[in-house]
Amino acid sequence: MAVSNLDMHALFVLGDLRAKLVKQFQSRFVYITEQNAEGIYIAEIDTESALVVDDKPGLKLKVGDHFSASVLPSREGGKLEIRFREIKLTVYGLGDYAFVTTADGEAIVFKEGHSAVTVFAAHQQLQEGLTKTLKAVTGKAAKWRKGELVTFKASE
Repeated sequence: MAVSNLDMHALFVLGDLRAKLVKQFQSRFVYITEQNAEGIYIAEIDTESALVVDDKPGLKLKVGDHFSASVLPSREGGKLEIRFREIKLTVYGLGDYAFVTTADGEAIVFKEGHSAVTVFAAHQQLQEGLTKTLKAVTGKAAKWRKGELVTFKASE
């Protein structure tokens, strides 16, 4: 039987990261991208039509059927589990995410393996240059060469 716990440091760091994700979904238009060697997938979430549920006591965030983030116990002391489409990524703490600010909005970029998932809160709906804009946001933290994620500049 695996022993799992949620230590205070993980609770503080991951709980703060979950709170920053909640803040992202206070914007009207949120773009979520998954970028890897095969290319980029982009989803636009209109938070006026997608129900955003912030369960503070349960340390969970749920956005319609599109996206969820939960702070959960683990053997390492705690983890943030993010689910988007068929993607399930796990953030154990510092070094797995970066904060990016641009003229168009603010983003949190998560790294797992050779892919990056970006949650971008736009100041207004992106009408043109969507892929270019979102690739540039992700590119501020993650760099690919020949289809492989070679560098990731974490914020903390």
